[in-house]
Amino acid sequence: MNNYDVIVVGAGPAGIIAAGRAAELGAKVLLLEKKERAGRKLLITGKGRCNITNKSYKSEHFKNIFPDGKFLKHAYSTFFVDDILQLLESHGLETSVERGSRVFPTSDNAGDVLKALMSWLSEKKVDIRYKSKVTEIITENKAISALKFLYNSEIYEVSAKSVIVAAGGNSYPATGSDGQFYKVIENIGQKIEKVRPALVPLNTEGDIAEKLMGLSLKNANASLWVGGKKIKEEFGEMLFTHFGLSGPIILTLSRFVVDELMKNNKVEISIDLKPALDDQKLDNRLVRDLNENGKKQIANVFKLWLPAKLIPVFLELTKIDASKECHQISAKERKEIRVLMKDFRLNVTGSRSFKEAIITAGGVSTKEIDSKTMESKIVKNLFFAGEIIDLDANTGGYNLQIAYSTAWLAAQSAV
Repeated sequence: MNNYDVIVVGAGPAGIIAAGRAAELGAKVLLLEKKERAGRKLLITGKGRCNITNKSYKSEHFKNIFPDGKFLKHAYSTFFVDDILQLLESHGLETSVERGSRVFPTSDNAGDVLKALMSWLSEKKVDIRYKSKVTEIITENKAISALKFLYNSEIYEVSAKSVIVAAGGNSYPATGSDGQFYKVIENIGQKIEKVRPALVPLNTEGDIAEKLMGLSLKNANASLWVGGKKIKEEFGEMLFTHFGLSGPIILTLSRFVVDELMKNNKVEISIDLKPALDDQKLDNRLVRDLNENGKKQIANVFKLWLPAKLIPVFLELTKIDASKECHQISAKERKEIRVLMKDFRLNVTGSRSFKEAIITAGGVSTKEIDSKTMESKIVKNLFFAGEIIDLDANTGGYNLQIAYSTAWLAAQSAV
C-alpha cells in the first residue's frame, strides 16, 4: 500500500475536517473508517437535525466545556463558528440560527450536513477506506512510524509522516465510537482520563418516575443535591421516563451526577415545579384557590396547580384523601403540598449506558496534548481531534465545534 503524508483515524466530524484540511494544504491523505460509511454519529445528532454549532461568543463556548474549555483557546482562534459555516455554505448547505444561538441546516436534515462535508473531501481527493479497523500504532524513537489496520480479515501496514486520531469516544457505540481505540492509545504510553457517559439520562429509585412516564415539563428548575448540599441547578425542559429522568436540563446535570455517583455519594434531583413563585406567593395562591373552591374535592382543585399525571402522585405522597373538600384541608396539609411543589425530590441510582449517552467524558489527557498544535507530548507527529480528547460540553452545538476546531488545528500542524 502507498505511503501517505497524513493518515486520519475515524471518519466522524473531526476526522472528516482533519482529512479535508490536510488535503487542502497539499498533503496526501488516507482516511480510515471502521464502519461501512462516514459520519454515522453526525446523522443522529440533534435528533437527526444536526445542531451544527452555536453562534455565541467564545467565552460562552468555554463556559459550556469541561473540564477546561480554555484548553481550546488557540484552536478556536484558528477555526471557529463562522469558519465551519462558511465551509458548509460553500458546499451548498443553507443554515438557520435558532433559540439559544443554535445553528441547524435549514432543511432540518443532518444528512445534508454530511453531504456537504463529503463533497468537500471528494473535491480535495482524500483517499477513504471503509471497513478498516486500526489495530496498532507503530512508533520508532517516540515518533510515529506506521499504522496497522484490519480489512477483510487481513492485517495491512501503512506508513505516514503524521497520524491524526479522531476515533471518537464511547457513546452511541453502534455508530463506531465504541471506545476500543483507547487501548490502542494506551499501548503507546498515552494517558487516558477515566471514561464515563455524559449528557445521559438518569435512573431513579422507586416507581414515581414510571408513574409519570411521558410527562414533559417546560419550565422546571432541577437542582442537583449531593450529600444533602445543592451543588448545581438548571432551568428549562425535562422529561419523566419509565426508568427515571431525561430532557435537556437533566442531560446538562448528568455529567456531575455521574462523577458524584462514582464517588459513592448520595445523589438526588430536586424539581421545583413552580419556579416563578417563592414560598410565600405560592402559599398565597394555594390559600386563595382553596378558599374559592371550598366545597370542591381537593383532587379537582389540583388541576389548577399541576399537570394531570402529577395529581395522583401528589395525593399518594402527601397522603391526602382525594375526596376531601378544600375547606377541610389543614394548614399542615397545605404546607405539605407547597413543599412538594417546590421540592419534588427523587433519588438517583445511576445513569443509562453509553448506548444512550450523547457524548463521552474523559479520554486522552489534555495534559499530554500541546494545545497550540494538538500534537501528543508523548509521541512525535501523533495528533488528536474531537471526542477522543478529554473534553466534553453541554448540548447546544458546543461538542461539534470542539471536533471541527481541534481537527482543523491538528491538520494544519500535521502538514
